[in-house]
Amino acid sequence: MNTERGENAYDPVPVTEWLLATESVEDFLQILADAAMELTRVEGIGVTIERDHRPLTVVSAGPAAPALDEKQYGQDDGPCLQAGRTGEEIVVDDMLGETRWGDYPAFAAALGIRSSLSLPIADRTETVGALNLYAGPPGTFGTTDRTALRSLAAQATGAIKLAQRMADNQAFAVQMQTAMQSRAVIDQALGVVMAQRRCTADIAFGILRSASQHRNIKLRDLCTEMITKLTGQPPSVPELRSRPE
Repeated sequence: MNTERGENAYDPVPVTEWLLATESVEDFLQILADAAMELTRVEGIGVTIERDHRPLTVVSAGPAAPALDEKQYGQDDGPCLQAGRTGEEIVVDDMLGETRWGDYPAFAAALGIRSSLSLPIADRTETVGALNLYAGPPGTFGTTDRTALRSLAAQATGAIKLAQRMADNQAFAVQMQTAMQSRAVIDQALGVVMAQRRCTADIAFGILRSASQHRNIKLRDLCTEMITKLTGQPPSVPELRSRPE
């Protein structure tokens, strides 16, 4: 397997160009898989992602990877899962002599795959996974310089971490939107009670909370019902808007 370019040197991966050329993490990972395929000339490459103990192949290159990945998922064991879960590189020199992972090695050999390499990605995060390379000849990865492949795995890790952070930020924005809407409805109901009872905000809040507990419904739902009956329409609530560019 040849992992060299030019005069026996590895050219840095054009990650910035790839990021600019893609619109999703999946697209970015597909470019990584295709680059690894071009770099190594193996029979198959897959990117496994596991979250909440649910592994899946998000992208692949070559015909061999999907079936081999799915076999491992079905038995919840195999080199790609072990690499993702332990954070260690897993090398299989020859499937015919492999005694780990049940009948998976025999399955791989029957498909013409005798060796494999799984590089961990996104380890020590909520999402784990592996960059999986499958080769026909035995001993393909035993003496391979893995510098370029490790770089690709590192870029996959960075993309997944970024996606997680963006998802977390989006979830936080949704939570803030819900909190603001709830607060707005409650404030409207407080104003009504204060005007009707001629009392302070603290007393009005106590009245609403007691009614909520007595009827066993959420405070916001009680306030929404109250405003709707009073005005004939649901209360208006603010929207959380992004800051202008």
